[in-house]
Amino acid sequence: MTTTVARLLADSLEAHDVDQIFCVPGESYVGLTSVLTERNSIRMIVCRHEGGAGFMAVADGRLRSRAGVCIVSRGPGLANSMVSLHSAFHDATPMVMLVGQVERKDFGRGALQEQNYSKLLADVTKSVIEVNEPEQASEAIARAFHLAETGTPGPVAVILPEDIFDEETEAEVNLPRPRVLAGPRAQDLDRLADMLAKAERPLVLVGGALLADTLHDNAAYADLRRLAEEWMLPISPTHRRPHLFDARHPNYGGYMGIRVPPALIGEMKKADLMVSIGERITDSVSQSYTFPSAPQPQLPLVHIWPDANEIGRVWRVDLGIPADPHEVIKCLLARGAPADAAKRKGWVAGLNSIHLSLLEKTWQPTTDGINFAAIVCEVDKHLADDAVITSDAGNFGSYLHRYIGFKPGQEFLSSIVGAMGSGMPMAVAGSLRRPGKQVVAFMGDGGALMAGNEIATAFQYGACPIIIISDNSMYGTIGMHSYVRYPDRKFMDAMRLTNPDFAAWGRSFGAEGITIRDESEIASGIAKAFAVKTKPVVVHCLTSAVQMSAWRRFQGGEQLP
Repeated sequence: MTTTVARLLADSLEAHDVDQIFCVPGESYVGLTSVLTERNSIRMIVCRHEGGAGFMAVADGRLRSRAGVCIVSRGPGLANSMVSLHSAFHDATPMVMLVGQVERKDFGRGALQEQNYSKLLADVTKSVIEVNEPEQASEAIARAFHLAETGTPGPVAVILPEDIFDEETEAEVNLPRPRVLAGPRAQDLDRLADMLAKAERPLVLVGGALLADTLHDNAAYADLRRLAEEWMLPISPTHRRPHLFDARHPNYGGYMGIRVPPALIGEMKKADLMVSIGERITDSVSQSYTFPSAPQPQLPLVHIWPDANEIGRVWRVDLGIPADPHEVIKCLLARGAPADAAKRKGWVAGLNSIHLSLLEKTWQPTTDGINFAAIVCEVDKHLADDAVITSDAGNFGSYLHRYIGFKPGQEFLSSIVGAMGSGMPMAVAGSLRRPGKQVVAFMGDGGALMAGNEIATAFQYGACPIIIISDNSMYGTIGMHSYVRYPDRKFMDAMRLTNPDFAAWGRSFGAEGITIRDESEIASGIAKAFAVKTKPVVVHCLTSAVQMSAWRRFQGGEQLP
């Protein structure tokens, strides 16, 4: 049966269970959007910037445990979206980006907005698939989803010339390829079980690949909890994955984020075995490659990751298991815990005690604005058990990881690699994917104006996030780095920001706008924000710059240099 490439592509996306696509309309793929609009089987979310559309696709992919989908136009459209590709690539998040291209007859001429995407995207995608023949269109979609979701997840770009959409083809829909999950070898399980049985002070890191397939039915989480309890193991969620274990569980071994506080990291370094389950291990997690030290760890290291190419790439591991992390956990549970697992009770309790002390809701007041800790602690009182929390990049995020005790069922979205501008788009995507559920976005004044325009997208499609903006009138993270590295130099002139009245800014879009200037206004302001259910809320918090992060304070007085 003959059909057009555009209709074949639409059929292929439907076959892959795509129900919404994020885009900024572009002339280079209007042949596809016209068919999608006519068919109306896939909701197109029209965004205000390609970077925002890309971040929404990243977040949607995480929430679905499938590849999120974004369409961008050639040249400038693709360039605007590259920050989201970079984030998905480093965060190991599945994503398929469809990219428009010039007409095939103009290849190589430097036509308007033409680029060589295989070269341009080589370092921020798993693969770039160019569709230059109509018969390959559906095959390209199937291959893109397969590559994005298999092994180390990541983004795949599919390049579609403008003149191909109306071409006719008799090619059939290439059906989704079954997801390939590697299983552990028996001899590797034997060795892992033996290493865990002998260890007196094991440390178990858990990352995003662990719950990639089963987060929403809680199977992997329940099995991880059983493993922790039966084998007496401390569980430490890794950088920007705080929702992977119950922060109030007695086996919570501390949050292994960026710059772990000295009391906790000092105790963790007494470990005699590290097991990384579903965590790729990056410089953020390893404390700048010092724990474990690279390339030779200072303690035995077991790395469980679904891609053999990643294991051993940076660290020499004592045992590498290229397998689905949940399958490894299930196999260990089937074997049964060692008889003397209780010998680790004191070790686990010690780590948990330090973790609970760091989680205590105490802070020092500041005179140059509100200590953002007070805001976060108040928000935590209102968070639902199934809330979606998003965070932009910046030092303000440290307050979330210090003061919010994440619960099973809550979902956390952020750019693991630290891309600014992700908070608002991810909140919009979270609200669209989880309609009726509580979605709370935290962002700084810097990130708020990088992609805050996507609040317009929220209004257009009925998304209702609560947006908490920490306004300290500076790029706080960079200010901290400047102060720490060069304490005798002035730095504020290079970091200072001039900001709008964010509450009024929010109201201009139709949001509820709330301003909190003092700690005395926090309880009523936050309560008012959570009482609004039918539209977005912007909470403008005038915060301290002296309190640089949840852990660090400027020591030169109450005035920054």
